[in-house]
Amino acid sequence: MNPVIDTRPPEPPPQADYPPTQTSAGGPAARVQELVESLETHLGDPFAADSRITFRRVIELDEKEGYPHDELAALHSWNAHEYAVPARWGGRAVNIETGLHLMRQIARRDPTAAAALSLTSLCYMTIWVAGTDEQRVYYGDLVRNGAKLAYALSERDFGSDILASGTVARKVPGGYRVSGEKWLIGNCTVADFLLLFVRTGSRPGPAAFSLLLLDKRSAPAGSIEALPDEPLHGLRGLDLSGVRLHDVFVPDSARIGAEGRGVEIVLQGAHSVRSIISAIPLGCTDTGLRLALDFAVNRRVFGSAVAEIPYSRRQLVQAYADLLTGDAVASVATRSLQVCPEQSSVFSAVAKYWVPTRLEATMSQLAVVIGARHYLRSDPRFGVFQKLARDLPVSGFADGNTVVNLKNVAAQLGQLLGPTGGGFPGGSGPAEVLFNLDAELPDYEPWRQSLSARGRDTAVGALADTADRLRRRGQADGGEAGWVAAADLLERIGGERARLAGELATLKDQYGAKHAESEELFALARQYCTIHAAACVAGIWAHSSPVLPAGDRPELLLACLERLYETFAPQHRALDRAGIDLVAEVMLGQHGRGESFSIRPAALAAVPLDHLTETADIRPVGGPQAPSRPFEPVTGGAA
Repeated sequence: MNPVIDTRPPEPPPQADYPPTQTSAGGPAARVQELVESLETHLGDPFAADSRITFRRVIELDEKEGYPHDELAALHSWNAHEYAVPARWGGRAVNIETGLHLMRQIARRDPTAAAALSLTSLCYMTIWVAGTDEQRVYYGDLVRNGAKLAYALSERDFGSDILASGTVARKVPGGYRVSGEKWLIGNCTVADFLLLFVRTGSRPGPAAFSLLLLDKRSAPAGSIEALPDEPLHGLRGLDLSGVRLHDVFVPDSARIGAEGRGVEIVLQGAHSVRSIISAIPLGCTDTGLRLALDFAVNRRVFGSAVAEIPYSRRQLVQAYADLLTGDAVASVATRSLQVCPEQSSVFSAVAKYWVPTRLEATMSQLAVVIGARHYLRSDPRFGVFQKLARDLPVSGFADGNTVVNLKNVAAQLGQLLGPTGGGFPGGSGPAEVLFNLDAELPDYEPWRQSLSARGRDTAVGALADTADRLRRRGQADGGEAGWVAAADLLERIGGERARLAGELATLKDQYGAKHAESEELFALARQYCTIHAAACVAGIWAHSSPVLPAGDRPELLLACLERLYETFAPQHRALDRAGIDLVAEVMLGQHGRGESFSIRPAALAAVPLDHLTETADIRPVGGPQAPSRPFEPVTGGAA
């Protein structure tokens, strides 16, 4: 079954997806950079006391488990919330990828504020996917005016098994009467509207469920019972709670999509949600690497800066490579929603699995570099690291955990590894737009999203063409050996696909139909995600070098591919000491200039280390009250 929801709207000319007071002479890549830097300038340096969102305030709220009202107000004053609503319905969004990059910049300061803002955005995405034009405009206006939405999908007893949902909507004249409990809902208490996943049919199966948007403000007193807020390990200030509904009326006009199409709409809307939520681990790791470099370039151990010690230097370069690869995977996944939406079930699932899983491990690696200071909540410079390390994993289980997404890949693995798997119609055309970050994207047409890619994966299908492009790049650069080495390594990684196909065939012979439930199938799916990630990062380098930092150097791509190839050959090294030093030079250059660690770096609002004073002390309220003092680079000791 491959359901299609055709809700095509009229096609008025879209507005620009950046503030109308700003213009850019460049293409899409330049516009995204301009937009991100505009947000950065508005928010200010997170270490400066007079900025709109500061690390000090972020940690204070985290300690008190306080909701980020002021931080959201600062984002609203820049109109960040309007990027949840398409331009054709009054908002500012044109390309979904824009939301990914904006959310990343917010998450680099405060993942809690990013999550709180994104919950409304991601909930509205369902209306974007399946609502009527009237609903898109009506609720879009409410969102632009500050209304908060919450996605009431899961229940206490059923978790990810949404087909077991027990919340019932009974049909009555003019609408529905809803009773039941929803639990672990982000923004549930502070939200003005709840998007309810409810049972509207009596027969078992997907056709028994629908989506209703409940206006909490219009419900009679006592009909909505708020459940207690749940204390969290990470994102401590996020409103995560539940609600118990007692025969609450919801009108027909607030049903999103046709009755009985709830499961299909949820799954289609999840493709964009799973892609964009990768922004949170990207933002956390960006700041994590920045803090690690703050430490490594100033801390001297046994006469050398930590950044100069070969082992630590490689650790930092590997973290940088992980971040660039995660950026590529997430960017390609969001671009796939507009370039090849029929394949978005694969792209979004890989992104939702690979990015949080890999970057959580990356943060642990950076913690080793920083040492004891990463554990100190009151440290004036590094106290925010422990919050980021706790916040990042939430993205791994929000809106479908890593197992759910890996299962989605595993369920399609037979087709993806088959004789025609990875292919795509029309030659390499889709790859040209998918990987070229300066290419204009087609309009987002969510009705084309499919619950199965039918074996197609444009990124993996373009592997041979990508390798050829890298080789030709080497020839154009006078025989640059690095490009050839990158092409060779990419082909090695792509060659693992044939091995996976053989192992899958053996698995089917061994277990029969029960192979779909085996742990071995999930292991093969994890390895396929690695191949897909390599195809994404290499594809961007092959098509977008003119708009990439140091795009003329193959060592950055080699660092990413080497890291990925560790999945198959842990001892393989593609970069020698000189290659590591070159990548480190690029990384340290971005750090020194105050740029984001991205395939498309943006200038950050940041002050140099030597300008950091006691006004930027981010000691948490309630923490140890040592005397305030300016930050000074450490010059001795081993801790």
